[in-house]
Amino acid sequence: MVAQEFTQECQILKPETHDTSMVLTPEALRFIVALQRRFNPTREALLRSRVERQIRLDAGEKPAFLSQTETIRKGQWKVAPTPIDLLDRRVEITGPTERKMMINALNSGAKVFMADFEDALSPTWYNVIQGQINCMEAVRRTLTFNTPEGKHYQLNERTAVLMVRPRGWHLVEKNVLVDGTPVSASLFDFGLYFFHNAHELLARGTGPYFYLPKLESHLEARLWNEVFIAAQEMLNIPRGTIRATVLIETILAAFEMEEILYELREHMAGLNAGRWDYIFSAIKKFRNRPEMILPDRAQITMTVPFMRAYTELLVQTCHKRGAHAIGGMAAFIPSRKDPQINEAALTKVREDKTRESNDGFDGTWVAHPDLVPTAMEVFNAKLGTVPHQKLRLREDVQVTAAQLGKVGVPEGKITEAGMRLNINVALQYLDAWLQGNGAAAIYNLMEDTATAEISRAQLWQWIKNEAHLEDGRTITRALYAEMRTEEQHKLGLPRGSRLLDAALILDKLVMRDEFIEFLTFPAYTYLD
Repeated sequence: MVAQEFTQECQILKPETHDTSMVLTPEALRFIVALQRRFNPTREALLRSRVERQIRLDAGEKPAFLSQTETIRKGQWKVAPTPIDLLDRRVEITGPTERKMMINALNSGAKVFMADFEDALSPTWYNVIQGQINCMEAVRRTLTFNTPEGKHYQLNERTAVLMVRPRGWHLVEKNVLVDGTPVSASLFDFGLYFFHNAHELLARGTGPYFYLPKLESHLEARLWNEVFIAAQEMLNIPRGTIRATVLIETILAAFEMEEILYELREHMAGLNAGRWDYIFSAIKKFRNRPEMILPDRAQITMTVPFMRAYTELLVQTCHKRGAHAIGGMAAFIPSRKDPQINEAALTKVREDKTRESNDGFDGTWVAHPDLVPTAMEVFNAKLGTVPHQKLRLREDVQVTAAQLGKVGVPEGKITEAGMRLNINVALQYLDAWLQGNGAAAIYNLMEDTATAEISRAQLWQWIKNEAHLEDGRTITRALYAEMRTEEQHKLGLPRGSRLLDAALILDKLVMRDEFIEFLTFPAYTYLD
């Protein structure tokens, strides 16, 4: 495709349509160009720092709390006061920026809806552009959807507060070039949403609220803060209007939670325990350490020691600094056909949310509107009419660096069923993602990129470290290939399937000598 120039500095590698002309206006593109030119060099330097840190971890370095920021951790400071419409976040729902799903989520009764341009979105050009349009219409309350059968969806008078999650610092938007280089996907997603909606949000009594994914250090948080300051100045928005919740979903960020809060303190809304990506990060960062091999994904619960340490420290850290602590995802999708599946799963959801509310979390995540009542019931019982429990300082918590970094599951086992499930789920998810669906219902669970990352990372880790199944067999490339062929055969090849491409991508992710940092790197090349 011949590049089509919208501005002298910015090229769009896709043909102009009515939708793109709505979003990619010359003024919006100039805003994106300014952000990219100013902040992309720092972004690239921080990504190089990630590589250097991985080399040290492979050499045996143990993560620790930073000595150079001890004064921050010992200092007396708080994050900025919480905006009124973010005071009560007891149940939040997440999902991709697809019209019908957005309407259902905003109408679900949850306090917050996070519209996701990241792990729940397959970043086809159509999805990225249409997602921005859907957000613009959601802000202006004009978002509607009509089914071919004639069913009409529209927003209720009262809806959840809208937050947006842009893609992470590691990703680019390949269809947009600034000075000949693909633009940062973070700056692209954030910039377009902020440019088109910031003034409108303020006029409606709310604000531009964001979730920030995949941070690995407080320096990466500092970069976001600098972006926020610049963006507000460029559009004459009062400084501090933007509010961000940071997902603590990498194990390295867990050692810098206070510093992350500090860097973003004037724009901070809270931290979230992003459990699935956190598990993926633990596997990825210690992938070459045989003593840190994790068992079947189902055995890595929130009550195992290293996950318990992380969540308790998160609550304590947030409340010490006046920030909200938001719990992890309940990914169950209720069955329309099997009440027994629902009863068992909802019991687990209720237990999980009860644990979080008792630990001091101020809110929690669900993936499906039907889970909102269950989660709401649990947090209502704990909070009553109080919007949060930030006054619970959890001074009883004493988490050490050794506890955070001791990745493992006591008595955990790798089973053939667990290995096959990893293969099967990874294949199904990649197939869905390549077809443009980033939030796929698989075995009554909402699977997104994070859970697929766990599946493929475990397979690589087990092969690399010659781990053993509980029956004694060594996990090898040959054993993986045998199981992958069998699982692929079970799934068949339905019309429209991209399963053959999915298998090629999974083989590349699992069988290469070197670990590929994110599955989206090779998979993105298969998208339009």
